[in-house]
Formats: sequence, C-alpha cells, structure tokens
Amino acid sequence: MASTPAPETGPITSKPEPESTKKLTYLLIALAAYAIVLALPQPAGLTSSGQVALGLLVLVVILWISECVSPANSAVILTGAAVLGLMGTTITEGGKVLTSSTALGTMLTGFSSTAVLLVAAALFLAVALKHTGLDKRIALLVMSRIGVSPARLILGAMIVGFVLALFIPSATARVGAVIPIMIGITAALGLAANSSLGTALMIVTACACSIFNIGIKTGAAQNIISLNFMQQAFGQTITWSQWFITALPFTIGMCVVLFFTALWLLKPKVPSGEDMASQLRHQLAELGPVTAAEKRLIAVAALLLVMWSSEGVLHTFDTTTTTQIGIAILLMPKIGVMHWSQAEKLVPWGTIVLFAASISLGNLLSNTGAAAWLADQTLGKMGLAALPVIMVIASLSLFSIILHLGFASATGLASTLIPIMIAFTQTLPVSPETAFGIVMIQSFVVSFGFILPTNAPQNMLCYGTNAFTVDQFAKVGIIVTLAGLGLILLLSATLWPAMGVL
Repeated sequence: MASTPAPETGPITSKPEPESTKKLTYLLIALAAYAIVLALPQPAGLTSSGQVALGLLVLVVILWISECVSPANSAVILTGAAVLGLMGTTITEGGKVLTSSTALGTMLTGFSSTAVLLVAAALFLAVALKHTGLDKRIALLVMSRIGVSPARLILGAMIVGFVLALFIPSATARVGAVIPIMIGITAALGLAANSSLGTALMIVTACACSIFNIGIKTGAAQNIISLNFMQQAFGQTITWSQWFITALPFTIGMCVVLFFTALWLLKPKVPSGEDMASQLRHQLAELGPVTAAEKRLIAVAALLLVMWSSEGVLHTFDTTTTTQIGIAILLMPKIGVMHWSQAEKLVPWGTIVLFAASISLGNLLSNTGAAAWLADQTLGKMGLAALPVIMVIASLSLFSIILHLGFASATGLASTLIPIMIAFTQTLPVSPETAFGIVMIQSFVVSFGFILPTNAPQNMLCYGTNAFTVDQFAKVGIIVTLAGLGLILLLSATLWPAMGVL
C-alpha cells in the first residue's frame, strides 16, 4: 500500500481577519482623503493652515464614523498628521512659520484646557462610585423601592439614570452599572432578555442616558467640550445650576415622552413580581450595610453637588476647581476611598486623550479661520441669516440630527460641529447673548443619539444584551427625536427667551 505523503512543512501564515482588513482599508481611505484635501488648490479666503485644519477634520470624521481605530489612536493619528501638515505654514496671515516643535505645541493646546481637567476629575469620581460599589447600591435601592409594574419599572430605570448622571460623566460607565440590574430584574420574573419588559427596560435605559446627558452639565463630555469652545468665542460661560435650570423643562418633557412612548409602543408586560422584589432585596442585602468608604463618598458627592449648584451664588469657585478639590479628598489617606494606583487602572485614559485632541482640533479650526470659512460655505449658503431666530434654530437642529446618524460619538460630533456653529452664529444679525444661546441649544442637540444603536456608546452597550432589535430601537428613537425637536422649537419660542437664553 502506498504511503500517504507527509504534508509539506514550512512557515505557517495566517490570513488577516476580514474585520482587520476592513479597518485598515478605512484608515488608508482617511489618510488618503487628508492628503487629497492638502493637495487641492487653496480656496479663496482660506489660509494654508486653514486648509490643513479642514483636511484634519475630514481625517478624523472618517476615523470616528468608521471606528477603524480606537478613540485614543485617532487622537494620536490626528496629532501626527497635524504636525506634518502644519509645518511651514502660519496660523494667521503674517504670523510665525511653524516648525515641527511649534506645530506640535499647537496641537497640544487642548491638553492644558481646564475642560480636560474637569472631565478627568469627573471620571475619577465615576471610578470612586464603582470602586466602592455605591453605584450598584443606588440602582438596587431605587429599583427595590419603586414597585413592580411596567410603569413603575420604567420610571425606576429613569430615576436610576438621573441619580447616576449627577455624579458620573461617562454614559458608558452609567449604563454599564445599570445593565446587570435590569437583566436581573427581567430574569427574576422568569422572562427572556428580549421579552417586552426586557426590551422596554434596555431601550429606556439607553434613551434616558442621552436625555440626562443633555440635562446635566457634568453628565457628558460633549457638554464640557461645547462650553469650552463657547467660552473662548464669546467670553462667557454658564454655571452648573444655570445649565440645569435651562435644560430642566426640556429634560422633564423628554422624560414624559420617553415614558409614554415606551409604554404605548413596546407594551411591556410583567407577571407576578414577588420573586423579582425578593431577589432585588436579596441582592441589596448581599451588599451588606453601607460601608465607611461609601459614607465618605456620599458626603463628598453631596458636597460637590451643593458646590456645583451654588456656583456664582454662594461662592466663586468654578465647576472644575470644586471637582478637583473633591477628587483630592477622595484620594487622601484615611479620608479618601481609593488610592491612585487603584484609580488609574479604571480611568478611561483614552477618553481623556481624545477629549484633549478634539479641543486642539476645534481651536485650530477657529484660530486658522477654517471654521468660519466652512460655516460660510455650508450654513451660510442656506440663507439662514435672513430667517427669524426660531427658524435658524430649527434648521441647525435638523442639520445636527441628520449629521449625528453617521457619528458614534457625541464628543466627536461636538468637536466637529460646535466650532462651525459658533463661527456661523457670529455672522448672524443677533446680539452675542442670542448667538451664545443658539449655540448652547445646539450643544443640547448634539446629544440626540436616539435613532440608531450606533449613535451612542450607551446604545451599543444595551444593544449588546440582545434585548431589542434595531427596528424596535429606531421606532422609539424616531418618536423621541421628533418630540425633542418639537420641544426645542417650543421652548425657543416661549420659555427660553423669557429666561434670557435667547
């Protein structure tokens, strides 16, 4: 019998995974698009550095939309591409020619922003809540007390989202803490994750997170990045309490819309809730009594909330300063609740790097005149300057909502869109105060991530539980988005002008 030939030996090679090939393709497309923008003839009214800034904008938009690299990697690529592009140009006409060192310094300006410090400090606060388990205790306490019925459970999910949003600036962190509890509630009732109740709880958790991102100044990084650009452009800012009061009627209205939309459209059903209530009480009991560390954290969190809400009334400390003091207390021996070595492992440093790089890009777009040029070539051609303020707000809001369909990060959308909005509003025949108000309203709309699961990280986390389909999420999201746009216009025509916002 002939022997079977032995297989040939040699180096084992593996084919690249299709997903990796796809990501590499998008990265090459992004870099090629950047090179093409730089190679185009310089448009009239745009400086050479402004053309580089627009090329960088095209580069990062492709990176963010395709998600071919991580957020932190996109920041590194952005900085490197900027240095190569800016060398030999000037930021303003007649300015000093940039070398590699000064170009790098230009792209590092965002890292010295107090807005970055605030986001970093707030993320440390989120880590403290997770480290002590206080976030889980809050969620279990609320859900165990709220009662068992579809309406009560949906309300409980929204209350948990609001309480956590007061102290955790990361939508991902907030939803990540809540999802296991919502899954546990569904399982305790003997229901599948994709049951009508599981679907409703997950969709409400994601959408409520976006609503409270809008309602609370420190609830989302995009709020901070928008305010940073606004403060630089208009020379004014807004306190934590002013933001909260301004957004409050919108937040309440959106919560009411989400509550009834979920009940009407998803029709969640709940069997006997004794098992679920018992399990929640059991999970809460397993946490044991409130620990000393949790008590200290509660005291610091309450102090921060008082300081934030009384800024400009009882004291002159801004939000960044008070948050930094709070984090310093939480890191102190004996007094605090964690050590640096414990906290640094849990802080999403990539988010901070992306945030700083986004501010640098926004500053570059503004300082080179690229934002103003782009605003004139896009929004300026729409004839909005001749329209009433309410119609300007309607047009800009619709523009932002449509653009958001392609973005997975509200932070990326804010860093892209807000500088352009600022440049455009400064050309309108309105007062600086009204222009500031228009941009602030647009900073609310930036968080409209309601339609697709890919529109926000918290949506994707909930979608990953397989509790709902894209169609189910979109049906709720479209109604909530249309209601949100209607509320924006209603408040812009009535309450907000009376409050001095417009």
